[in-house]
Amino acid sequence: MKNWHWIILGILFLVTLVFEFTYLADYDSHWWNSIPAFYALFGFVSCIVIIYVAKFIAKNIVNRDINYYD
Repeated sequence: MKNWHWIILGILFLVTLVFEFTYLADYDSHWWNSIPAFYALFGFVSCIVIIYVAKFIAKNIVNRDINYYD
């Protein structure tokens, strides 16, 4: 019963992969689509930003002084 969602996920992956390389192959509607590896670089920079934002939140908001609740 648990494997049906993996089968559906695999089918959706294959359908979107075929759709990407056949129908959307010449679809450049944005200027950043012409930059090589834009989405890889965007994802990398986004991960770095998420890490530093999480560090800032953890240091300044979540981490309180030991006597904060006294």
